[in-house]
Amino acid sequence: MSQSLKRVVVTGLGAITPLGNTVKDYWQNLLQGQSGIGPITLFDASHLACRIAGEVKGFDPGDYLPRKDARRMDRFAQFAVCASQDAIAHANFEINDLNANDVGVLIGSGVGSIKVMEEQQEIYLTRGPDRCSPFMIPMMIANMAAGLTAIHTGAKGPCSCTVTACASGSNAIGEAFRLVQWGYANAMICGGTEAAITPLSITGFANARALSTRNAEPTRASRPFDCDRDGFVMGEGAGILLLEELEHALNRQAPIYSEIVGYGLTCDAHHMTAPVPGGKMAAAAMSLALKDANLFPNQVSYINAHGTSTPANDINETLAIKRALGDHAFQVAVSSTKSMTGHLLGGSGGIEAVATVLAIANNTIPPTLNLDHPDPACDLNYVPHHSRSQPVDVALSNSFGFGGHNVTLAFKKFELQ
Repeated sequence: MSQSLKRVVVTGLGAITPLGNTVKDYWQNLLQGQSGIGPITLFDASHLACRIAGEVKGFDPGDYLPRKDARRMDRFAQFAVCASQDAIAHANFEINDLNANDVGVLIGSGVGSIKVMEEQQEIYLTRGPDRCSPFMIPMMIANMAAGLTAIHTGAKGPCSCTVTACASGSNAIGEAFRLVQWGYANAMICGGTEAAITPLSITGFANARALSTRNAEPTRASRPFDCDRDGFVMGEGAGILLLEELEHALNRQAPIYSEIVGYGLTCDAHHMTAPVPGGKMAAAAMSLALKDANLFPNQVSYINAHGTSTPANDINETLAIKRALGDHAFQVAVSSTKSMTGHLLGGSGGIEAVATVLAIANNTIPPTLNLDHPDPACDLNYVPHHSRSQPVDVALSNSFGFGGHNVTLAFKKFELQ
């Protein structure tokens, strides 16, 4: 491994989301302020307190994979493999016998497959242990998104999985950034995936009073930073980046969408689910990402907020941004794309990193939907209702997870220098 740190660039993007199953559709619908949230159709939710979610629509894994292989994967792994294949194609990248050992995979998931566990438990109770599937464990465990992506792409370098609740996808991108930066890989397929819209999962979050119950108005249910927010809306999908060492990318004339320059992570060490009041450690994650990037707070153009639409998170994140950026916090554009996609749990950092990179590449900031009555305690520049065209040179993407996990990724516009 070289002792000098490598520069790392983003050369490929893949996204399967409630707003579309390609990067192009996802980005266009974000900018148009479309909502991907609606009534749950994956199962009968009529008896549940929360009956809405951000489901992926029109997804057929057979468009990407042999049917036999797809049947042996849970939905969360299907999303990851298919989005990864799109990111590789997007980057005009080929994994072959000559480079496979230098290409790795790092994909996070907060829970893996709850669906398989629920289904197999029912089979166990009603039909007996002999009828449970031999594929239950490999379909269920969270690392299979990364493992199956490696199998289907041929990447034989570092392969791992981060499981840090709603910070999982961002942690995966940050750790992949480190592996390329330190010379352990020339390229990394990285991001987050989740498919946890199931009866048990919805019930657990609803009973914890974390979910919105605005069932009659699903497109208006996710409303970060708004006075009328009443909880998050669960989503599903995957967001994947292809990261490459700069010289490697330049040598093959790869498209470069942005440079990833910083990674900060901290822990609240406070409570299982609630953020520490005042946002001190979330602010520290942002400050560490900027320090890692050799950037100053006044250089930040945009923050893709964690912005869950829960009362505690939105206030604490607002306070954290003020702590980290000082007076410049009021000048920075902030938006929560969860207002349109819902909260993908471990997959959220993946699709939000894709949105952050595209904001830099297109000098356009996606809006915060449903910000009709701003909470006086949330007093930053949240880009309400409509996208905004403006220069975006440096952008942060925040992810915070149960257990007190705080992660910030820093991206900047690529310059050869």
